[in-house]
Amino acid sequence: MTNILKKLYDNDKRDLKKFEKIANKVEKLADHFANMTDEQLQHMTVEFRDRLAKGESLDDILPEAFATAREGAKRVLGLYPFHVQVIGGISLHYGNISEMMTGEGKTLTATMPVYLNALTGQGVHVVTVNEYLSARDESEMGQLYKWLGLTVGLNLNSMSSDEKREAYSCDVTYSTNSELGFDYLRDNMVVYKEQMVQRPLNYAIIDEVDSILIDEARTPLIISGQAEQANNEYIRADRFVKTLVEDKSDDNMDDNEDHGDYKIDWPTKTISLTNQGISKACEHFGLNNLYDIDNQVLVHHLDQALRANYIMLNNIDYVVQNGEVLIVDSFTGRVMEGRRYSDGLHQAIEAKEGVKIQEESKTQATITYQNFFRMYKKLSGMTGTAKTEEEEFREIYNMQVITIPTNRPKARKDLPDILYPTLDSKFEAVVEDIQTRHAKGQPVLVGTVAIESSERLSKMLDQAGIAHAVLNAKNHAKEAEIIMNAGQRGAVTIATNMAGRGTDIKLGPGVKELGGLAVIGTERHESRRIDNQLRGRSGRQGDPGTTRFYLSLEDDLMKRFGSERVKAFLDRIAGSDDEKVIESRMITRQVESAQKRVEGNNYDTRKQTLQYDDVMRTQREIIYGERMQVITEEHSLKEVLIPMMQRTIAHQIDLYTQGSKNQWRTDQIRDFIASSLASEEDAKKINLKNITVDELKEQLYEMVDDNYAEKERQLVDPEQMLEFEKVVILRVVDDRWTDHIDAMDQLRQSISLRGYGQLNPLVEYQEAGYRMFEEMISNIEYDATRLFMKARIVPNMSR
Repeated sequence: MTNILKKLYDNDKRDLKKFEKIANKVEKLADHFANMTDEQLQHMTVEFRDRLAKGESLDDILPEAFATAREGAKRVLGLYPFHVQVIGGISLHYGNISEMMTGEGKTLTATMPVYLNALTGQGVHVVTVNEYLSARDESEMGQLYKWLGLTVGLNLNSMSSDEKREAYSCDVTYSTNSELGFDYLRDNMVVYKEQMVQRPLNYAIIDEVDSILIDEARTPLIISGQAEQANNEYIRADRFVKTLVEDKSDDNMDDNEDHGDYKIDWPTKTISLTNQGISKACEHFGLNNLYDIDNQVLVHHLDQALRANYIMLNNIDYVVQNGEVLIVDSFTGRVMEGRRYSDGLHQAIEAKEGVKIQEESKTQATITYQNFFRMYKKLSGMTGTAKTEEEEFREIYNMQVITIPTNRPKARKDLPDILYPTLDSKFEAVVEDIQTRHAKGQPVLVGTVAIESSERLSKMLDQAGIAHAVLNAKNHAKEAEIIMNAGQRGAVTIATNMAGRGTDIKLGPGVKELGGLAVIGTERHESRRIDNQLRGRSGRQGDPGTTRFYLSLEDDLMKRFGSERVKAFLDRIAGSDDEKVIESRMITRQVESAQKRVEGNNYDTRKQTLQYDDVMRTQREIIYGERMQVITEEHSLKEVLIPMMQRTIAHQIDLYTQGSKNQWRTDQIRDFIASSLASEEDAKKINLKNITVDELKEQLYEMVDDNYAEKERQLVDPEQMLEFEKVVILRVVDDRWTDHIDAMDQLRQSISLRGYGQLNPLVEYQEAGYRMFEEMISNIEYDATRLFMKARIVPNMSR
């Protein structure tokens, strides 16, 4: 372990030396750029772009581009980046995390790599934790980029698609992490490429990178829609299928006649309408063609109603208890609480059994922050606290954490923790400390882990007659204002540890002489990083300040880890005194070791979330890639559709022609042809007695080619044909993909139980997920075949 830490430390030093050399080159150019006129400095943007177009790299122009942005910042913003900020900017350009203490000017540091990377015209995303910070930084720093000839955009949740598209087309775009992720998911649900808002993901600089890539990494982004809650459709379909009669005739009978309305193939548990059943459905629902594109939803409901009524068996596959349909586990025979069949099958069974049809929301698209941000060509970030999570950043995002030196030596005093036996005694001590400091005018910032603690402390301060402000991470704009004033003389501010993050606390007049800002923590957070974040509020830019944490044996962290050992130590030191209190570095070390254990557990959870989402990532990339190919095609999708239909034919024919000729399931072959490829008459014309498997496939392939050619004749305009092909493919892909996401989510929830059977849940999930994906692809191709071949082109008479 020591060797690993030494190696990391050496890497840090080596990188800093390299960045220091480049920063010195930037410094040497300072006078040259300071002597330029505004016009000359602004023209550098045009010059840099020309040089990049002629083959120079960003690294080649880095010193000059940084010097340009630096001089521009002095003229436009009145701020001139320090040497250490230049080093921080270089670290960001190389795809690292720059760990810079609070107050060291991270926002200004980012301007240099943002300017340099924006010169390519491929877009730079500056990512913040909330929209208040996005708007603030776009308004303030955006002035510099605009002055230098770049375009700047702000992406907000409230914007229309057109406004978002405009924001994303800019050289620099400010946005929150969630809005970027949701826009990506929405872009992969559109029907026309013109509806997309984002460009390919190029370079992102994430402010408060630990908050976004660590704290929020356990929660995936999900877009869900109301699953088509056509309860009436389920009931209509159910009533109809209950009137149907099973065709139990022998598969090998070749009288070309239907002896019922539907056929069940028990080995594969599949069910389909016969031609007679299709005719009945058309008559019942008043349709000319059941398999027309417009009837796809009805066909889906009929398929599920057939399965529910004739394949899913009460008391075998499911039971009905207290008006609810519950799934029975086929392996254990036990009822599986909370599980539901996907794809509308559960609702179809509820319709069959006459119980209440429950509403369901369906996940239409989902992605984790880890997998979203790993899609950027280059990723970097900045924060005051990242070193404790260095391993995670390196393993998951391939980013190094580089600790940037402070501009001035740190003058803050971090005092040892104080431990009390009870919560009451701890809070009384905190109020006493606040009173003492408030009396002499020293500003105090009190950090709490929970809103409940902040409210408790607020009441006690009211009783003590101390005016104070309370924040709990709800109103970002108002909080930023209060936090900014937290360094004024006599100010007392209570904040949950994350409130007002990203806002600087500047000391008011005369406060330095009083000892600077005092930060009091009322308990330790389960993450050292959050404690360090709170501490970092004090002592900006070499200012004085003090920090201290007050703990009690009744704190959550102390109860969960090592409290008995600490209690025994407390008893030994202080005897039986109820007011006993202990101030010791040993307590701090004990708490930090507990925090490390919790951090380890949290990292494992995030890593597991990512491992499971990696299975979906591979599948998502395939589906989104195919989708992109479809929506960006400008001529014809024949090369996609024809092979798709041929694979479906080959798969189905292979399924029904296993064994010798007399074992062929001729009825199923005819049903497949009649329901998915051609008319009933065409299906009957095929002589299945005197034909080989290959000849049969070839005959059906020709049928596909003829059908395609006929549709091309009917749709004279190639654009109309392309539009028709897109509608067929996208409708099927989107329906099946959302069903698949739903099914994978249910698999994920149930898979952990397999661990009890000595199986690795992740491996089981990967294998089952792969099988389900293959099945989904096969279903997409089958549905697209049926939809394309059976759809009839009706001239639009309204013109």
